[in-house]
Amino acid sequence: MGNYKLLALDMDGTLLNDEQMISEENRVWIHKALDAGVTVSFSTGRGFQSALPFAEMLGLDTPMITVNGSEIWSKPHVLHRRTLMNPGDMKRMHKLALQYGEPWYWAYSVEGIFNKEKWIRPEEEYDHYHWLKFGFYTENDFTRKALREELESWGAFEITNSSPYNLEMNPLGVSKATAVRELCGLLGIEMSQAIAVGDSLNDIAAIREAGLGVAMGNAQDAVKEAADAVTLTNNEHGVAEVIRKFIFEENASYERNA
Repeated sequence: MGNYKLLALDMDGTLLNDEQMISEENRVWIHKALDAGVTVSFSTGRGFQSALPFAEMLGLDTPMITVNGSEIWSKPHVLHRRTLMNPGDMKRMHKLALQYGEPWYWAYSVEGIFNKEKWIRPEEEYDHYHWLKFGFYTENDFTRKALREELESWGAFEITNSSPYNLEMNPLGVSKATAVRELCGLLGIEMSQAIAVGDSLNDIAAIREAGLGVAMGNAQDAVKEAADAVTLTNNEHGVAEVIRKFIFEENASYERNA
């Protein structure tokens, strides 16, 4: 067996296939890793309530990283740390969304998820909520580029994505990488003993900083370039391949970056 003690898994496009399911092969190999003493943790842009059913499906009682690192759970329902967005920034981003009109937008808060069709009432104050993340979605490349340039000029956010067509804003300094690093501290292990697996820009920082960073076969090109290795796609049980190859050191179908 290898020396890895933590496996941090993105969910959408990584652990989950295109039908939003965990394959039986992934499930079996995750439990083999758990039985071997490896901590398997979700590291997702999803909120806790959206990620929890999959943790319960796998029977995981391990730490969870949610909302791109804005929340770290020492185990399900036990919050270790939460980093909030500035309410004024949320109000400003909502105003920007209305200015462009076309993009879909959403926001995560501790109190719930809001979006273009269901936003807070105008009379409600933004500081009545505990905000975690704001996102835009548009397939218009020009609009998405303009939004990103405007948001970058504010200097207030970590700007990533979970698909080629969206932008996700977290508080400056908050990422899956910072969360994985903190989780390693909680577990008493080194970052070099962590494997981070993902497919999108919100995974890049963790993939670069973990002891081993693995991009899915379906990952965005920038993620593959940042990774130490590229596994199979999310529809080909790529997570199982990571566990086979790097935790149990079995032969697997892998492309290893130089």
